[in-house]
Amino acid sequence: MNRLLIADDDIELCEMLAEYLSAEDFQVDVANDGERALEMALNNPYDLVILDVMMPKKNGFEVLRAFRAQSLTPVLMLTARGEDVDSIVGLELGADDYLPKPCNPRVLVARIRAVLRRAESHHDESVEDKTSVIHIDDIELHTASRSVFRNGKPIVLTSTEFSVLEVLMTHAGQVVSKQSLSEKALSRPLERYDRAIDMHVSSLRKKLGSAKDGSVIIQTVRGIGYLYTLEKAAENVK
Repeated sequence: MNRLLIADDDIELCEMLAEYLSAEDFQVDVANDGERALEMALNNPYDLVILDVMMPKKNGFEVLRAFRAQSLTPVLMLTARGEDVDSIVGLELGADDYLPKPCNPRVLVARIRAVLRRAESHHDESVEDKTSVIHIDDIELHTASRSVFRNGKPIVLTSTEFSVLEVLMTHAGQVVSKQSLSEKALSRPLERYDRAIDMHVSSLRKKLGSAKDGSVIIQTVRGIGYLYTLEKAAENVK
């Protein structure tokens, strides 16, 4: 049973969501202010944190920033409907996904399970995956351990960032549409005005750095999607 933390100052909403999610076989804890949410998130083994933006004592962004400094546990942000800035800031700070409020509980459950599937794949110990490495130039992506290295040095990624990078590196040299990237990496179709993929790619660019020649490793193909560029070294899948 997956354990979740819901952090929202709307007590009635928390009670409703906790009841609904419990019926879906989740174990649910609740925090109604940011300070309590951060304390609980850091001191309990949650599988996922559902974090509202507007909370007393600490807002959701402050909680997420402090939490990400110590944990890679998946975070799903709840943002006010129409507040695109909130969703963008949340993703920039390391949220795995976001959902506008008010949200349909069934949509929330589907989004939670999609994020959890990505995170739980960290524990995939199949024999086939143990030797699977995608090596392009000086970047190595290990699918079994879901770890990434550049010049032998580890790059810390969230489970969602890893999934996005894995899709792009698997199709290196080919343009991957945003729709396809969302379906393969986020396990959900691309929605209208959805910025999640864009922000995860932006975060990956910062963490990976530039190519040896100073160019961008993940290029934007305007109106279509993204391209993981190939330098002199060819891709090797061991």
